[in-house]
Amino acid sequence: MRARMGIRAALAAAALALGGCGGDGEADRNQVDAGGTTVAQQQPQAAQPAPQPAPAPPPPPPDLRLEVNVAERKLYVYRNDERIATHPVAVGTKEWPTRTGEWRIGQVVFNPRWTPPQEEWARDEEVVEPGDPDNPLGRAQLVYDAPRSIHGTNEPESLGTAASHGSIRVANDVAVRLARMVMESGGAGKDDAWFQKVRENRKERVEVAIPNPVPIRVVSGSGGAGEGGGGSGGEKPKSRE
Repeated sequence: MRARMGIRAALAAAALALGGCGGDGEADRNQVDAGGTTVAQQQPQAAQPAPQPAPAPPPPPPDLRLEVNVAERKLYVYRNDERIATHPVAVGTKEWPTRTGEWRIGQVVFNPRWTPPQEEWARDEEVVEPGDPDNPLGRAQLVYDAPRSIHGTNEPESLGTAASHGSIRVANDVAVRLARMVMESGGAGKDDAWFQKVRENRKERVEVAIPNPVPIRVVSGSGGAGEGGGGSGGEKPKSRE
C-alpha cells in the first residue's frame, strides 16, 4: 500500500512539474539572468509613424503683370505696380474684336506653329510651320486664354491698328523679350545659352509651361473693344490671326 501511495505521489509531482513549464505560466514571460535573477521581458512597442514634412510654402506672386488697352492700341508692362515699358499693338477688327477680361499667362511658345482655327474665315488656310516668313504668329507667343494670345507678327506695319481676328500682336523682338520676362517672373527662367539656342534654331518649336502664371488684363479703353476708337491708325484688312 505504501509503495502504491509513493508511486502516486511521484506521478502527481511529475504532472505538476510539467504543468509549470506550459506556455501559460509566468516563467515563460520572464528570463533568468546570469546571476539567477528572474527578469521580465520587455514587450515590443508599436512603430510610431514618421512625422510628415511640412507642406512647401506657396510661391510668391509674380512681380510682373501686363495690361492691354484696346482703344489705345497699347500694351503696358508693370513690375510691382511700376510701369516699366509701353509697346504698340494691333488688336481685333470690328468683326473679330479682341476680347476683354482678366487672365493669366500660363504658357510661352518660341517659334510657334500656326494652325488654322476651325472657323469660316480660315477654311482655305494651311498650317504654317515655325520659322516660315509667312507665319502670322512671329517669333514668340504668350498664351493666356487659348487660342487667344499675345504674339509676334509678320506684318509689323499693322501695329497701332485694328487688324487681327482677336489676338494681340506686338513686334517680334518685343514678343521675345516679353516671353523671357514672363518665364523669369513665373518661375521658368533659363540661362542666356538656352535663349541663344532658341533664337538661332527658328524652325524648332519650343513650348514652356509657366508654373506661377503671370496676370494679364485686357481693357476696352475709351473706344471699346475692337471698335477702332482712340489711339493712332484705323482698321486694316484682317489677316490670318
